Amino acid sequence: MLPEVGHFALIMAFCFAVLQAFAGGTNYVGKNHFLISVTRVSAFAQLVFVTLSFVALTFAFIDNDFSVVYVAENSNSSLPLIYRICAVWGAHEGSMLLWVFILSIWTALVCHFGRDLPVATLTRVLSVMGFIAIGFYLFILLTSDPFIRALPNFPDDGRDLNPLLQDPGLVSHPPMLYMGYVGMSVPFAFAISALWQGKFDASWARWARPWTTFAWSFLTLGIVLGSWWAYRELGWGGWWFWDPVENASFLPWLAATALIHSLMVTEKRDHFKSWTVLLAICAFSLSLIGTFLVRSGVLISVHAFAVDPRRGAFILEFLFAVIGVSLFLYAWRGRRLVRHPTFSIWSRESFLLANNMLFFVAMLTILLGTLYPLLVDIFHWGKISVGAPYFNMVFVPLIIPLIFLMGMGPSFYWQRRDPKSLLLPLIIIFLIAIALAIGVPLIFWHSHYQVILGLFLAFWLMLTTIYYRYQQGRPQLQFIRQWAVVFAHFGVAVTVIGVVMVSAYSEERDLRMYYGEKSKIGPYVFELQGVKSVTGPNYTAYQADMKVNRLDKPLTVLHPQFRYYSVAQSVLSKTDIHVKWYRDLYVAIGQPFEDNSWSVRIYYKPFVRWIWIGGLLMVLGGFISVIFRQRQAKRGKICLE
Repeated sequence: MLPEVGHFALIMAFCFAVLQAFAGGTNYVGKNHFLISVTRVSAFAQLVFVTLSFVALTFAFIDNDFSVVYVAENSNSSLPLIYRICAVWGAHEGSMLLWVFILSIWTALVCHFGRDLPVATLTRVLSVMGFIAIGFYLFILLTSDPFIRALPNFPDDGRDLNPLLQDPGLVSHPPMLYMGYVGMSVPFAFAISALWQGKFDASWARWARPWTTFAWSFLTLGIVLGSWWAYRELGWGGWWFWDPVENASFLPWLAATALIHSLMVTEKRDHFKSWTVLLAICAFSLSLIGTFLVRSGVLISVHAFAVDPRRGAFILEFLFAVIGVSLFLYAWRGRRLVRHPTFSIWSRESFLLANNMLFFVAMLTILLGTLYPLLVDIFHWGKISVGAPYFNMVFVPLIIPLIFLMGMGPSFYWQRRDPKSLLLPLIIIFLIAIALAIGVPLIFWHSHYQVILGLFLAFWLMLTTIYYRYQQGRPQLQFIRQWAVVFAHFGVAVTVIGVVMVSAYSEERDLRMYYGEKSKIGPYVFELQGVKSVTGPNYTAYQADMKVNRLDKPLTVLHPQFRYYSVAQSVLSKTDIHVKWYRDLYVAIGQPFEDNSWSVRIYYKPFVRWIWIGGLLMVLGGFISVIFRQRQAKRGKICLE
């Protein structure tokens, strides 16, 4: 009975999305109080019914209701409870239900916190979000219903959750990533509302900016958690593979990062309005493209969800509709956005514009590399693959000037600044950054020009950020805003250090080891002491005892596993990692050989944790920025929304 309740609740949520879309859309001048009430009530009612539907599916997993096809295909009675709950979004149908659930949360938040918005603006924003919801509800109800029953004949037990997903990363990564993905619908809705009204001033940028920053922070957190999960789970020792599905989350992140800075210029100086609207459209459109790539079946990836072309065709049609209507409105109203601002080349505007161009070009190059193999296949020109060499070749040269300009931009004022007053401090910072970049690697390792260049950029960004903080004023609210910039930019620098160091100095060994055999990496000696059988809740495993010594002193014993999931009939290598702030020792084992030796993979990863620490600092900077806006709003200085 509960699955039927969930299905009915999903239909009711769809009905309220229709009411929200059309009531808000027809309230053109924002004076019809009945339509205003209908729009707002529909937004909250949609959240209530989607929540009910989501809870119903969750209880179906908890109760092992294998009469529900989706539960039978993605769960098992021996699956631990936490993974039965997270299995709700562990495959295609449930992940789409999570998508609309999060969309309803964003919609309700906009409705609640948007009470101070002009009524016409709020109803249009909610109308746009309602139309987006309609598309996804139809997608779920017509092609991806998670409540389909297999009656009267249904299995006694389920097929089990994909072993790759039976990891703590499943608990946090998809919800956070979707909060970012779906959150991009809010600045998109504000941009479409502005195009719809034909009203373009600093106010709509002021309303959209905190929502964009909030969504960007969740998207950043989702990407960080996904990278950490892949590093731990896949056993390859890598933190980023330029996988097409990884790119699908990175593309909207690049567009959203450019959008945040463009919104800043639009709000402060009333410039870049046309560019800002286009970036808002791009950020959400790239989120939809990511959804298409993951769920259409056109990609072969460990991250991909679905292989049903019918679903891909539906999303592709929806994608064309959203992008087509958006670009039509942009072409129709865009001429009202065109103006010719005047500002000095030595101003914050010019540096932000240059960085935006670099972000946008980087996004286009990654989009080209991701989609080009698909286009080649569609036109029957053969089959090709685009891998890490291409992305590294085109992305790294763009990142170098971007980080350099990122360090300079905040030090300049709006509109103009005499560069002579900054010349001496920047020269001093430049020389200190070079000295650190040359000296630091020589203390620990050998050095080469790639390491020196990468560390120079990181130290340059750190030092210029510190100088920016030093030269700013002292008011309390301004103080909070400054620390948002400091944390975000420091996060980029820390991530760069992590990437440079782990890329240049990591070591790995693929070994065939016998009991008692030793292998050395750097100052660490690994000894395979033994392997024993262990039993988990839904798997059996070989568990190794890998003793690690450093300078002839015992350091730790690692316990990697090679698991066999009997229900899923799948094997998986579970790594074990010894963590320090400056390095990881990473061990994975494979199947035994006939002579009682074992396949072992050992990695030494210096500073790899800094990659994710830097990402978390960026997230912290984003959340601090939102808090700053909220405190300003409470003091009546700006409208939060």
